[in-house]
Amino acid sequence: MYRKFGKRTFDIFLAVTGLIILFPLFIFLTVLLWFHFSGRPFFLQARPGKNEKVFRLIKFRSMREASPRKLHITFIGHLLRKSSLDELPQLWNVLRGDMSLVGPRPLLTEYLTLYNTEQRKRHSVSPGITGLAQVNGRNAISWEDKFAFDLWYVQNQSFKLDFEILLLTVKRVFQCRGIVSPGEVGFEKFKGSGL
Repeated sequence: MYRKFGKRTFDIFLAVTGLIILFPLFIFLTVLLWFHFSGRPFFLQARPGKNEKVFRLIKFRSMREASPRKLHITFIGHLLRKSSLDELPQLWNVLRGDMSLVGPRPLLTEYLTLYNTEQRKRHSVSPGITGLAQVNGRNAISWEDKFAFDLWYVQNQSFKLDFEILLLTVKRVFQCRGIVSPGEVGFEKFKGSGL
């Protein structure tokens, strides 16, 4: 029952509540980043969602071009990532139905051809702003571990599990675990498991 109806209701309720409470912060960051990134406060990128349907994920921008082929995380961008505030606009993705609050993180579309049969099952549910992999290491764990956490979540999702993951997410944000360092674009790209 929760998977079919309750989860979506839970998502909408918390997303609306979060946007109302955080609206002043949302406006402040939008204006700040508008000036910091020359009128481009948001970063949009195609990501695969449930059943591999592609949608446009929205985040606060944190990087600028250091050269034609290299991106650099700015100081403000690093603070946003460290606090996870760069993820705040994804509450709109949740309201649109592209994402859930909790689920496997939506990865790059270029990875779709690299998944094996088991890994592809992560797309049988809506992707999340946070997930089991994020509260168990985020960028600090291997791709194999991330997929293992994702697949375990797919098989065991429940209201209790989602609530626990949300509470752990708040804790991890304050601990600032698994965040990339200043100047880094991100973690190593997935190149396929070969399985």
